Amino acid sequence: MERPEPTLSVLIVTWNERGLLERSLPPLLAQLRPGDELIVADNASTDGTPEAVERLAPAARVVRMPSNDGYMPACNAAAACARGDLLLTLDADAVVADGFLDAIRRPALDGRGWDAWMGLVTMDGGRLINTSGGVSHFTGISWARQVGEPVERAPRGPEEVAFATGVCLTTTRAAWERSAGFPLEYFLYFDDVDYSWRARLGGGRVGVEPTARVDHLYDFRRARPKWRMLERNRWATLIRVYPGELLALVAPALVVTELALIGVSIAGGWGREKLLAWRDVLVWLPRLLRERRAIQARRRVSAAEFARTLTADLSSPYLGAAGRSRVLRALLRGYWRGVLAVLAR
Repeated sequence: MERPEPTLSVLIVTWNERGLLERSLPPLLAQLRPGDELIVADNASTDGTPEAVERLAPAARVVRMPSNDGYMPACNAAAACARGDLLLTLDADAVVADGFLDAIRRPALDGRGWDAWMGLVTMDGGRLINTSGGVSHFTGISWARQVGEPVERAPRGPEEVAFATGVCLTTTRAAWERSAGFPLEYFLYFDDVDYSWRARLGGGRVGVEPTARVDHLYDFRRARPKWRMLERNRWATLIRVYPGELLALVAPALVVTELALIGVSIAGGWGREKLLAWRDVLVWLPRLLRERRAIQARRRVSAAEFARTLTADLSSPYLGAAGRSRVLRALLRGYWRGVLAVLAR
């Protein structure tokens, strides 16, 4: 007996992105099926973004946020209105390829048991890979796999990954309701890592469906405030989600990483942002610990199983000399083998 086609709720968060939506909405709208819906949550744009959505997609629901409090509150507000079987978060600067929406439903139809997944994200007009799946180091440092590589090197079939990118993160309604959405206070960045890790902690699986392709207007340049949000949200996610035994075993590596990042941040001109990230985490700590208790109460897998998709290699091309060092790679691999051996017992 064939499974019924799941309906999709496409969630887009905007802030002064009228020009981007005029490019990205038409190919998306052409692929929506009966029962699908588009919900746009706008963070108080001043460039006519909500009006552009109403003109381009009269059937879409526009949720007007009173102020720009970040991506996560707006996306959660859009999800609260959703009626679809699947929720798909799509960036305003992401242009779906032909057949994307049909392909992104596939994991829900063929019994994979995935809680969350993503498509293959390309860039440069589909010539290069933006990400073929998220990679997470055991210190929480996370990045896009295969970024910058020719699209011909993309995976040929579905694979499990450490996290699904928020550019086109797709999740079942049941998984979303169990995980309580995105963390409100992050503002930007790391929400997809946090959500994917929590899904896996609850016994779910996270993957990539490479036949679903979407092109992303990608720019890696990091303004200094971005470093603050990336670093504080990485630590917040570690505190919230990591099983206690795993967190204890990687604590020495986390301390060494923080010491190394002091020098890296100063050399990179974002030392102040690193200090502010520490301050944010300290201020958030009582709340993070409360959230941790609730998240860990829903844990359904061992620490060893949770750690299965984490890596010891700093293989991102953006990590510079640290990622290329054979000595550091050997040390990290040895350390991680020891951690996994202890968890296996």
